[in-house]
Amino acid sequence: MSLFRENVQNLHAYVPGEQPQESGWVKLNTNENPYPPSPRVIEAITKTAQDRLHVYPDPLGRSFCRAAAEVLGVEPDWILPANGSDENLTMLVRSFADSNDLIAFPYPSYILYETLAEIQGTRHARLRLNSDWSWNLKLNKPLIDQTKLLFVPNPNSPSGNRWSDETILSLVPPHGILVLDEAYGDFPDTPHQMELLRSEKGNQIIVTRTLSKSYSLAGLRFGFAVAHPDLIAGMRKVKDSYNCDALALAGAEAAIRDQEWMLANRAKIVATRSRLQNSLSSLGFDVIPSQANFVWCTHPERSHEDIYQELKARKILVRYMKFPNALAEDDRHPGGLLDGLRITVGTDSQIDTFLTALQEIVGT
Repeated sequence: MSLFRENVQNLHAYVPGEQPQESGWVKLNTNENPYPPSPRVIEAITKTAQDRLHVYPDPLGRSFCRAAAEVLGVEPDWILPANGSDENLTMLVRSFADSNDLIAFPYPSYILYETLAEIQGTRHARLRLNSDWSWNLKLNKPLIDQTKLLFVPNPNSPSGNRWSDETILSLVPPHGILVLDEAYGDFPDTPHQMELLRSEKGNQIIVTRTLSKSYSLAGLRFGFAVAHPDLIAGMRKVKDSYNCDALALAGAEAAIRDQEWMLANRAKIVATRSRLQNSLSSLGFDVIPSQANFVWCTHPERSHEDIYQELKARKILVRYMKFPNALAEDDRHPGGLLDGLRITVGTDSQIDTFLTALQEIVGT
């Protein structure tokens, strides 16, 4: 007899990407930024470590909220800091979803949404996307109309595509919340600056952001939510007392204040992304045009899992991903399985190493 709650006992836990601890790997599997954070981050963390570790941090992270508000053009009470954007997603589920409510999310997409719904014990639904990663609104509207909490990553993962503002607004549930997960929101050709929160449906939209990707702070664990103050105030009730430690708050504030550093790194990633996409196409892969810091590709003939394993044998990590029941079944997709490779945009040197190995594996 298990002592766990039934839904936890039966849970298939979220599995993060591989994180080898030894050196020598070309790591292109977890969408980290290959460039270092702003030097101001190190300076701020060092000073805080010397001066502030003996006292609790500000439980509301007010200094960070003021900095983020200045960058995004909102008021500080529109910001809720968190221990990574994943904690924001957890707080959202805690805040808005009872067991009889429906949590929905596109499929294929970020699989943590489903895990969080199962932990909470809520009803949940996969909203199947079309094969070109567009929304099938006719198919999904009946479920959207019932949804209390709809998670929409934009740009999407693993595909990297970005849906239009018009599409996003059409997805807002009539009696629920749309969570616009912008973990990769700094990488599109034209990044958002919270315009959708100012729309007529803005009081039903919550944007989540992370500093793991564009600000090179995956190891610090810091994210934040942006929404109308009444929604932020409600979410604040369910957060841990001191959910962000003093070092994370100091580093995050320094990072977001150094926009020049972030934008310079972003420009390098976007340029390398374009080169990576063109090279993959020339090697025979089908490539989804990406607006994120990774590229999704499939090969019409080769096994994606075999390619992943052959790269790994060369100490090159990419993410092999598979999604059952994602597509209509045919000879190429038994069980409706969609699988492929998600490749993080690394430095030019890392991408050169990857492309050389890939050419050896798939030929030309």
